[in-house]
This record gives sequence, C-alpha cells and structure tokens, in this order.
Amino acid sequence: MPERVCPVWIGYLLASPIRKLLQNPNTILRPYISEGMRVMDIGSAMGFFSIPMAKMVGKTGKVICVDVQQKMLEVLERKSIKAGVSGSMELRLCAFDSLGINDIDENIDFVLASAVLHEVGDASNLFKEVYHALKKNGKMLIAEPKGHVDENNFQKTLSFAREAGFIILNKPRISKSLTALIGKK
Repeated sequence: MPERVCPVWIGYLLASPIRKLLQNPNTILRPYISEGMRVMDIGSAMGFFSIPMAKMVGKTGKVICVDVQQKMLEVLERKSIKAGVSGSMELRLCAFDSLGINDIDENIDFVLASAVLHEVGDASNLFKEVYHALKKNGKMLIAEPKGHVDENNFQKTLSFAREAGFIILNKPRISKSLTALIGKK
C-alpha cells in the first residue's frame, strides 16, 4: 500500500455528522449486517462506519477495524469508548503492504471498504487477504468516491477482486460513489 493516505485532519471531516445526510451508515449497512456477526472495516479511520457497525453486531459480534494510521485508530478508540461499543471492536494497525489479517481464517461475515481502495498500492493482495478471511458466503461492499476514482480505474479494481475469486453480486446505490457488492464464489 502506498504512503499516499488520507491526512489525519481530513479524518475529522469524514467523520462529520453532516456526512450522514449523503451517506447514512445505517441505511447503507443494515442490509448486510446483523447482531452477532463478525465484520471488518478496512480503512476505518475515525469510525464513521465502524461505530454504527459495532452497534449493529451488538455485544455478541465483533468489528475488526483496520487502518494504516495509528492516530486514526487512537481517535476511533476514544470514540468507541464514548459510544459504549469498545467491547465489540478490535483495532488493528496494518502495514502499507498488508492488512495484517492472515490470522483470520474464514471467520468474517462481511467486509466494508469505503473510500480506501484508491489508496491501496497492491489491491490484488488486499483482495486475496480478504477472500481468505471471509466465510464461505461472506460478502464485501466496495464504495469508491466519484471524482477520486473514475469508472476505468474502478473496473480495474474489480478485476483484481475477480482474480482473487470474488464474483460481483450487486451494485448498490451509495451517493457520490462507485460501488460493488462482491462475494466468494
């Protein structure tokens, strides 16, 4: 993964409650997440999606939050404590070239990658790691910001997903985003 990541100060903007007017985490994720599930948020930043995910999985579920920036995870930890969901979250600092999830074997029900894949240097490896971590019928929702990512680059990203063994299940609508719901074959 390259070192061209979202600056920490932008993380505060991305976690803004105003963003919920365009991209409400509950509306976007409720069809895919239920109580007791094990889910993952890749590029979790300060928890715009992670904290609502933790509320959805409840005390019997788990949200694994992966980010390359320690500062983002520190803010997320404080926010999760304040929201009362820290017990349902596991925070992981990843490296630029790996998510660091090789210890998770077919244990994840759902993965979210929102506005992060365009920052990944080796998308092929990322999809292989996620494929390995997902359960047999596991799904991954990809949402990339229009403007940062054009349709050609998004299709290239999806080709890496197909090479890893994923199939495209759907293209849900998320405001100002190119999207794909993918699953294991």
